Amino acid sequence: MTVLRPTLIGSFGGVASTHWLASSVGMAILDRGGNAFDAAVAAGFALQVIEPQSNGPGGDVTIAAYSRSTGTVRVICGQGPMPRAATIDTFASLGIKQMPAAGVLPASVPGAFGAWLRLLAEFGTMPLASVFEPAIGYASRGYPLLPSAALTIAALAPLFRTEWTESGRTYLPGGAVPAAGSRMRNQALADTFERIVREAQAASADREAQIEAAHSAFYRGFVAETIDRFLRTTEVFDSTGRRHSGLLSADDLATWRPDVEAPCELRYGDFSVFKPGPWSQGPVFLQQLGILEGCDLRSMGLGSVEYVHTLAEAAKLAFADREAWYGDPHDTPVPMAELLAPAYSALRRSLIGEYAAVDPQPGRPGDREPWIPRAEPEQSMAGVPEWMAHLRSGLPTVGPIASRAGAGNTCTVAVVDSAGNLVVAVPSGGWLKSSPVVPGLGFALGTRGQTAWLTEGHPSSLAPGRRPRTTLSPSIVLREGEPFLAFGTPGGDQQDQWTLEAFLAVAEFGLDLQAATEIPAFHIDHFPQSFAPRASRPGVVVVERSFDPLVLAWLEKKGHRLDVVPESTLGKVCAVGVDHVNGFVRAAAGPRGRQAYAVCQ
Repeated sequence: MTVLRPTLIGSFGGVASTHWLASSVGMAILDRGGNAFDAAVAAGFALQVIEPQSNGPGGDVTIAAYSRSTGTVRVICGQGPMPRAATIDTFASLGIKQMPAAGVLPASVPGAFGAWLRLLAEFGTMPLASVFEPAIGYASRGYPLLPSAALTIAALAPLFRTEWTESGRTYLPGGAVPAAGSRMRNQALADTFERIVREAQAASADREAQIEAAHSAFYRGFVAETIDRFLRTTEVFDSTGRRHSGLLSADDLATWRPDVEAPCELRYGDFSVFKPGPWSQGPVFLQQLGILEGCDLRSMGLGSVEYVHTLAEAAKLAFADREAWYGDPHDTPVPMAELLAPAYSALRRSLIGEYAAVDPQPGRPGDREPWIPRAEPEQSMAGVPEWMAHLRSGLPTVGPIASRAGAGNTCTVAVVDSAGNLVVAVPSGGWLKSSPVVPGLGFALGTRGQTAWLTEGHPSSLAPGRRPRTTLSPSIVLREGEPFLAFGTPGGDQQDQWTLEAFLAVAEFGLDLQAATEIPAFHIDHFPQSFAPRASRPGVVVVERSFDPLVLAWLEKKGHRLDVVPESTLGKVCAVGVDHVNGFVRAAAGPRGRQAYAVCQ
């Protein structure tokens, strides 16, 4: 294969993200004396401004951080819980059988803002104002609008003009659809960030106290009050085709704080791989590794028929378990230890046959009986305006490839510094299609509640105060106890397939970091997607056209239904790492979507 970009190598630090401006922001913070965590926070807040089609302050984020000083990996959960008023009975009383894909009904507590602050407080060194400065600058002075953002705004313009009018005021300057590359400003968001910093500085001269004051301003101060007032006094048009008030309240925000948790871990050869817990889909990465460890992947050959078949079948087995068992462990038991046990992995591995499994089932850890709720039938799109079809899709992206590839969904930032600190975050939610911009704040609320089942008794059922299961899934890898890699990708349900393929390219086949992000990618679509409508495509493997045609032909002979998409379509893996042999740091970003960008010094 021809590698389009080099792996960037340096001694000072490296940043990889889904936007060149965010990567530049991160490196600038490193240049000013910040560590990897400071750089990630500044890049994260910048992404909330410059990638509004993919994330925002009202959304969510999952962060994995390795601290060189402690030698430990921690996960910061920026997935807020559902409101206390969000019950299955509440939705039943509204005649709703499946969580809406957009609007204010599926809004959860905004977790991204608090999680970035927690990372800064726990691991960072820089003052609050310093990490907010780039985001405020881009919001007030403007940034070049990405083509994907311009496409989204154009698709939703009728909605913004007639219903979500604050979104129209924010993203339709002068009432017109902005062109890709045009200067886009969001003065209301700049004002929100500036007021938070101002209130924090007025509260104390102490760095930690300022961070706490910023959290208070958002979750117990003027931001929470504005959100509460908007949701109490406004009925919002949503993907049901009707208008509803929101369930989220100021009290829900006031009582939430982001958790700092021990990650899930799996040993794979010389590597220790760390993922967020089962409130995310992260453990499916580990379950796939556990299944594959007993397979001779190297003898199969990277990208061969047997290799793709084996990974696809392992993914089916792991995702079947995700559907049956994953949920918020604070609220419901999740048999994670059993799911990652070597004996269980071996049992699942034994189910991989020569041909594609037609109906892979979840396992029975601890002899428990699995259960996957049945999805509601898809809503008919006949006679529905195009913008309404986009609203019902549940995905942040628009366009013909969005529902199949998901390459533009969400964003990512990964940072390494000269000390060997590693951090990677996958921010999402609060995007342009999720809900209307809150007047006076400049951002929309996230709608992660759309992933919850409106069925009693499942680990991912809707419940007050329960975290809805998120797809956001960063990864950190140590090699023989030393920091090695941090990586993530946009892509919803596909994140833990595309990143697995990149990791195996490094761990099993010795590819350098950039080459690993550029290998031909694939994923299964066998199970219901996390975003409404919960459509599945049993037996389908989505593959890039860059695979050898003979490989594709033999995959079909093995029973896989192929959906062939253009090359360089699937995912935008962003990765950083440490080369202990030569004393360098590394950064790489997949070229898919073209805006993923790595910098290194």
